[in-house]
Amino acid sequence: MPITADARELQDDLARFRHAMHQEPEIGLSLPRTQEKVLRALDGLGYEITLGEETTSVTAVLRGGGAPGDGQGTRPAVLLRADMDGLPVQEKTGVEYTSRIDGAMHACGHDLHTSMLTGAATLLAERRHTLAGDVVLMFQPGEEGFDGAAHMIREGVLDAAGRRVDAAYGMHVFSALEPHGTFCTKPGVMLSSSDGLTVTVLGAGGHGSAPHSAKDPVTAAAEMVTALQVMVTRQFNMFDPVVLSVGVLQAGTKRNIIPETARIEATIRTFSEQSRQKMMDAVPRLLKGIAAAHGLEVDVDYQQEYPLTITDEDETTTAENVIEGLFGDTRLARWATPLSGSEDFSRVLAEVPGTFIGLSAVPRGADHAASAFNHSPYATFDDGVLADGAALYAELAVSRLAALAGAAPAPLS
Repeated sequence: MPITADARELQDDLARFRHAMHQEPEIGLSLPRTQEKVLRALDGLGYEITLGEETTSVTAVLRGGGAPGDGQGTRPAVLLRADMDGLPVQEKTGVEYTSRIDGAMHACGHDLHTSMLTGAATLLAERRHTLAGDVVLMFQPGEEGFDGAAHMIREGVLDAAGRRVDAAYGMHVFSALEPHGTFCTKPGVMLSSSDGLTVTVLGAGGHGSAPHSAKDPVTAAAEMVTALQVMVTRQFNMFDPVVLSVGVLQAGTKRNIIPETARIEATIRTFSEQSRQKMMDAVPRLLKGIAAAHGLEVDVDYQQEYPLTITDEDETTTAENVIEGLFGDTRLARWATPLSGSEDFSRVLAEVPGTFIGLSAVPRGADHAASAFNHSPYATFDDGVLADGAALYAELAVSRLAALAGAAPAPLS
């Protein structure tokens, strides 16, 4: 039976799995209940399971029975990745399977990623005797700012099959941007890098009626917020954009008290390593200059977080061919420009050739241009894409292993 047909047979099971995950989201690197769900889904499928020591990750290796070579370490290997963590968001979608955990939500669709990869696990297990190599499934916690991919790489996920994987594929659903069911690709820079900026302006407190007798950090912090935006427009090429957004601005306890300190926190997104390095120099220089002009001190903590997500052109073309073979060319959109979101799958792609694929899970009939985007408490993702995502994960492994082994892949359908 074609892989898409087999995947459709799993649709109801995948939806139930996804709803169970959605109702019980977990945040960060420790996702014990999510890990249990994944392990139950893999039970009896013949995977070699390794659990993370630093996190609640799950690495599952399937040995292909049709693989050439003398055994592990000599056969082709492909990695498929799904992230599993939720976000500290209070859900407001009103769906019947709404999160039961106060202040936590699968607002970025990681519950769909995990469901699709468990579906692919079943599809691949059913085909293990014809697989021309080994498959590594990477169930990753902590994508949302906890760098879970780095933890799993450090613990050996890329070499779990006995040798470094030949190719790696990840997928991410969106609750907006494209019409329902559209797969999205882009060779080269697909997602921005992400860095974090924390600024503490150090002043001297005093009475609000006598600011001359204090050192006001609030006015300096306000100037800094504006100056950062101006700097981006005046020191950086508009065709190599920089996005800087201040998400935290904190100071004081009462309106007539000048506080001792003010705090700024911002996220910084860049689309080239050159701009990223330039920002690391320019931001502290600007902020220290403003502080000095006010007679204040400032502590600037600039933290590099996720690198650029750069996809391999050949692997992207491979994925596009698989998508068109399974679903037709009307389901594929190649982006002309990258997104300003960031991903720690970038760490995997920095180590091995691979690509990252977007999938629109906008509900059928909804206006994708007006739908709430990922991370919104109103972000809604359609179960209808689960079977297609599972089929694509599985077929990427099947066809890429066949190509690596020099075997002729089965016709796509």
